[in-house]
Amino acid sequence: MVAARETTLQELLEGAKQYQVPLYQRTYSWTTLQLQRLWDDILKLADDRTHDPKTTHFIGSLVLAPSPNNGPTGVAEYLVVDGQQRLTTLTILLCAIRDHRAQHEGPVHRERLNQQYLVNPWKSEPQRLKLVPTQADRDAYLACLDSTPQAGGADPVGAAYRFFVAQLAAADDPDDPLDIERIENAVISGLALVSVTAQAGDNVYRIFESLNNTGLRLTQADLLRNYLFMRLPTRGEAVYSSLWLPLQKQLSSDELVLLFWLDLVHRDPRVKQTDVYSAQQARLNRLRSEEEIEAEVQRFSRLGALLRVILHPGEEQDPGVRRRLERLSAWGTTTVYPLLLHLLDRRQQGSATSEQIAAAMLYVESFFVRRLLTGRPTNNLNRILLAVVTEMGGDLPVDEAVRTYLSTGRKYFSNDASVRAAVRSIPFYLNGRAHQRKLILQWLEESYGSKEPVALDKATIEHVLPQTPTTEWRQMLAADLGPEENFREAHEALVHTLGNLTLSGYNSELGNDAFPVKRVKLKQSGIVLNQKIAAQDRWGRPEIHARADALAERIISIWPGPTEQAAEQSEEPWEVMTKALAEMPAGSWTTYGDLAALIGSHPVPVGARLATHPAPNAHRVLQVEGTVSPNFRWLDPNRTDDPRDILCAEGVEFDQYGRADQAQRIGTEELAQLAGLTPEDLPERLPGPRSSDDRTYSERFIEQVTALQGSAVATATLVVLEAWISMGGTLLYGTGGETSCFLMARGKEHELGNVWPAAIYPSGKFEVVFQHLSVRPPFDDVTLREELRQRFNQLPGVDIAAAKIALRPGFPLAVLADADAREALLDHLHWFYQVAQMAPSDNLATA
Repeated sequence: MVAARETTLQELLEGAKQYQVPLYQRTYSWTTLQLQRLWDDILKLADDRTHDPKTTHFIGSLVLAPSPNNGPTGVAEYLVVDGQQRLTTLTILLCAIRDHRAQHEGPVHRERLNQQYLVNPWKSEPQRLKLVPTQADRDAYLACLDSTPQAGGADPVGAAYRFFVAQLAAADDPDDPLDIERIENAVISGLALVSVTAQAGDNVYRIFESLNNTGLRLTQADLLRNYLFMRLPTRGEAVYSSLWLPLQKQLSSDELVLLFWLDLVHRDPRVKQTDVYSAQQARLNRLRSEEEIEAEVQRFSRLGALLRVILHPGEEQDPGVRRRLERLSAWGTTTVYPLLLHLLDRRQQGSATSEQIAAAMLYVESFFVRRLLTGRPTNNLNRILLAVVTEMGGDLPVDEAVRTYLSTGRKYFSNDASVRAAVRSIPFYLNGRAHQRKLILQWLEESYGSKEPVALDKATIEHVLPQTPTTEWRQMLAADLGPEENFREAHEALVHTLGNLTLSGYNSELGNDAFPVKRVKLKQSGIVLNQKIAAQDRWGRPEIHARADALAERIISIWPGPTEQAAEQSEEPWEVMTKALAEMPAGSWTTYGDLAALIGSHPVPVGARLATHPAPNAHRVLQVEGTVSPNFRWLDPNRTDDPRDILCAEGVEFDQYGRADQAQRIGTEELAQLAGLTPEDLPERLPGPRSSDDRTYSERFIEQVTALQGSAVATATLVVLEAWISMGGTLLYGTGGETSCFLMARGKEHELGNVWPAAIYPSGKFEVVFQHLSVRPPFDDVTLREELRQRFNQLPGVDIAAAKIALRPGFPLAVLADADAREALLDHLHWFYQVAQMAPSDNLATA
C-alpha cells in the first residue's frame, strides 16, 4: 500500500526529516538544459503568484521509502527511490538563495533558511543534513551547504550552484527589493510535487518501474484532435474530411502542436508548449454548441495555412514579405513565430498591408542583428518576443507598433551610437551561433549589390589578423601599442571584432600568412568585403578600427534602429561580465583584460566597475601576470582579509613571486563559454568512403591544419586520426568556417548515445570536451572525467587545471609532433575508447 499526495518543498523539508539517496543511485547529473528549464519555470511562477498567490507549478513526483535505519531519534528518515536529481537541485537552489540574501539583505537569512529547510538544527552528524546525497557528490554538496571556499567547484553540484548564483544575480533588480523574496516563496510554496510514500514491506522498485515505464504516447495534437471530435457527435465526419484532414496534410504532428501553442500565445505569452492540450481544452470547454467547435476547427485550418508559409517561405507570393520570412527563417529562432503568425493573419484580415508586415519583420531582424553586434545575451529574448503580440500598441500601424514595443524597456534594441561603439570593440566571433555570425557578414556582402555576386554558401569566416599571430604579425601590431600596453591584451581586444573578420572560400590557404601575402589573395577574391581589405597597405589596430567604423555605418543604413524615444541603456554589457564571473569555478582566476575583451571594453573601466559595483567573485580578477591589483579593495569596508588567502583556500596556486598559476586562468574564450555567449560546438558530419562531398570536409581539415600549423603537425595529426580509426573509433567533421574534427568513440545509434573525448581545430587546439562528457555516460561520473584530465596532464607541456573540468579546455596541437607525447596520447585515447564501450549499468535508479 502506498500513499500518494501533492505536497510542496516547504512541507517536505520542514521538521526533523532526512532524505537519503542510496549509494546505488547515479550521481548528480543535471545539466544547464534542465537547470535553465527549472529556472524559467520558477521565474514564471514567481510572476504568476503576484497576480494569484495560490498559483502552483507541478514539477514531478518523488518516490520515498521509510529507511530501515529509522529509530527513536526524532528524525524521520526516508530513502529517495525516485526524484533525487530534482530534490538535490532544489536544495542547491536554496543554498544559492540563502547565500544571495545573506550577502545582499542580511545574515539573518542564512540561519533562517538553514534551520528551516537545509539542516536539522541541534542534530549531530550524520543526522544534521536534511538531504544526504550519494557518497560521490557529498563533498561538493557539503561545500555548498556549509559555504566553504570550495563551493561552486567544477563538478556537477558546483556547476548547479554557480548557475543559480548567476541567475539570482541577474534577476536581482536594485529597484525591486522584493524580487528575490518572491522567487524564494515560489520555490518553497509554489512548486508542487506528488510524494509517493511506500509502507514497510512495499516493493518500491515495482513502483519505480511503473512510474518510468513509457510506451508510445499520444502527442498533444492527438489529444486535442480527439477532444474536438468528441465534441462533434453529428458533424465530426464532415469536419474531419473538409478541414482537419487537409490541415493534417499541411503540417506534421510536431507542427500541429506548434500551431496550437502559437494560438494560445496570442492571448497569454506565458503559456508553455508542454501545456498546450490542457490550456486549449480549458479554453474550448467554454464553448457549448457544435457550430462553435466547428468554427474553431475552421480557424485552426486557416491559421495552419499561414503557419505553412512561415515554415516554407518560398510559398509566399509577395517578394518583400518572402525575403523577410526567408531571413528570419535562416536566423533560426522559433520564438518569432507567434508574431509572424499574427502579422500574416493581420494581412489576411485586411488590417495590415504586405509592405507594413515586411517592415515589421525588418525591425525584428534588425533587433536580432543589433543585439548580437552589441554582445547582448539571449536569455530574455524568448520572453520579449512571445509578449510582443499582446503588449504592442493597437493604435499604431503594425510596423510602427512592433518598432515601438522593441524600443521600450530593457530590451536592448541598440541605437546607432551603441552599434558604432560595439562594432569596434565587441568580440563578434565569440557571440551568438556560428551560422548567425556568418549570416550578418553574408548580408553585409549582399548589401554591396555586386553585378556578379559570389556564391557564399561554402564561404567561411576568416580572421585577417590571425588567432595565432606569427612573428610578422606581432611586429606589425606592436608598432601600434603604447608604452604601457600589453601585446596579448591588445591582440585579444582586436582579433575577434567584426573589423578583423571577413568571408573567404580560401580560409585554409590564407592561414597565418603575413598580411602582404594575404593581401594578394584577398585582392583576387570576388567578395567585395575582401577587396576593401586588400586596398590597405598594412593591417594593424588603426586599419581594423577604420574598417569597423565603415561597417558600422553600413549596418546602421541596412538595419534600422529603435525609435528616437528609446530609453538610454548602458553601452557596456555589464550583465555579461557578471554572468561570467558568477559561473567561474572555485580554483580559477581571470584578468581585467580578459573581461574587457569579453564585453568590448578596456581593463581600466572594468577595474573601475568592479571597484564600485557588487559583482560575484570579483576577488578572482587579477592583473595579467597573475598578481592581485594594488588598488583592489573589498566593497565591504569592514573586510580586511587578503584576497590572495581566499584564492589559495579556493585552490588557486601561487608561485614564490605571488603570481597565480597561468594554467588556472580563465581566458576570454572560456569566459564566453561561462557567460553562454559561445554555444557548444557539436559534431555534424560522418565522412562516408564514397562521398566526394564528405571527402571534401576531411581534406579541408587537413589542408587547414597544414596551412596553419605546418606539415610536421599535420602529419602527426594524421597519425593520431588513423590510430583512432584502427581502435574502432570514427571521425566526424564540423561544417563551420574552421573545419573541426571530432574523435567519435560512439555514434548516435548506440544505446547510450554518442560520445567523444576531444575535438581538433586547425587553428591549433586539441580541445578536451569535459562540458559534453558531463552529460554522457559513463563519463557523467566526475571521477572518470578527472582520470581523463590527469591522464592528459601526463603529456609534456599539458596542464589542464581542475577548475576547467566543466569547460572545454585544450592544449596546443603542436604537442602531437613529439613522438613520445603522441604515443602516450594514443594510450590515453585507447583507455577512453574502451571505457566508452562498456555495457550500460543495470542500475535501477536514474532520476
